Amino acid sequence: MAVLERSELEASPLADLHAIADQVGLDGFRRMRKADLIEAILGGSPDGGSAAQSAAGEDDQDDAAGRVRPRRRRARRSAGAEGSEADGAEQAEPEVKAPAARRRAAAVADDEDGEGERAPRRSRSRGARSGSERPARGGEDDGETAESGRVAEGAVEVLGNGSAFLRVSPPEPSDDDVYISAAQVRRCELVTGDLVTGPVRTPRRSERYPSLVRIDTINGVPADAVSDGSRYEDLPVAWPSERIALDSDDPTVKAIEWLTPLGLGSRASIVGAAHAGKTETLRRIAQALGGRDDLEVSLVLIGARPEEIAQWGEGPLQPAAALSFAASAEAQGQAAERAIDTAKRVAARGGNAVVLIDSLDDLSAHTSRKILAAARNLHDGGSLTLIATAHAPLGGETTVIALDHALTSSGREPILDLPASGTLRPELLVGDDGADAIKKARATALEG
Repeated sequence: MAVLERSELEASPLADLHAIADQVGLDGFRRMRKADLIEAILGGSPDGGSAAQSAAGEDDQDDAAGRVRPRRRRARRSAGAEGSEADGAEQAEPEVKAPAARRRAAAVADDEDGEGERAPRRSRSRGARSGSERPARGGEDDGETAESGRVAEGAVEVLGNGSAFLRVSPPEPSDDDVYISAAQVRRCELVTGDLVTGPVRTPRRSERYPSLVRIDTINGVPADAVSDGSRYEDLPVAWPSERIALDSDDPTVKAIEWLTPLGLGSRASIVGAAHAGKTETLRRIAQALGGRDDLEVSLVLIGARPEEIAQWGEGPLQPAAALSFAASAEAQGQAAERAIDTAKRVAARGGNAVVLIDSLDDLSAHTSRKILAAARNLHDGGSLTLIATAHAPLGGETTVIALDHALTSSGREPILDLPASGTLRPELLVGDDGADAIKKARATALEG
């Protein structure tokens, strides 16, 4: 081997240094800074140990001396329902086996391509493998992106960390499911239940699942057409005009249905003093909406009592997020906004989403108004309906359902405080005769 001069190494690009380090069998060279790598190649650290350790904690930010550290691609942690998804360990880099120019071009293409997101890596100690882990298929070389030629089709299941899986046999998971990166989920605004298609690449070393290279169609529509649509906030809206039938035998829910009617796209708040029955009323409405195939219903508990969280968990509608009053205001706001963002994507694609929130009281005023304003009936499209509990109306509601604490404490039903309640433009939901009946009932309640 020719004698290596320090000046020649310092003038060489990092990719060429990687190639040299690979030839001399240097361990951990990909995590080293250029200066440490040169020292290791020249024999300052033959095994690369100290240099690798010093670089192990580097990230993509500039250091205090102003040096730009190399970017390190990481895979997001993906925690699936079966508990076998991967942790967020760094994805193995390909070995250097090609000329520097070709390697750099391949690296740029891989970084810029959204389909280059890695499926999660299995966390394991050297020489030991978890019993649930599958070895890499086909013994493919770690430096190559082996394409399977397979086109996957299935239903999306979005995970809590933002990534997703394409379930080929929904709703049950299987070993043939395909990993979808969080970047692809955000870019294409995927929601659970979307039917997508796209080409798949086989798992690389240490990956359990194949990965979706790109998304070709979403619910039968080209992905480009879906992702290039107008912003949700810019879509034209209309007053709620289709009444939501609750079909409940509960006296309070029946009174709400006809005296303070709810429509697709309503912004509704259930208000009242403490112990007026707001949570219980929302629970009964949730029971009336449960099991409907025409609505995407989700529930968020914010600032709830632990006993209430347990009670909601026993019902037919499982909370999408449940935070007790011990959770921080930031965490509570994020949970509510995630549910609203998902519902907005459903509505933008023509579906009807309903979000139930108990309650808005622990959120900041700005966050509460932002969440409330998201509900709307999209003209010639879908809808997002919000029904939330609060101590008092926020303003901007289309329906206010006020509860009477005196009626609640005495056990009389319905517990609706009709004079303090109301729906804007009720004739659009129950017709002119129904609107007249509401006026008469309000007048009678005021006289009484």
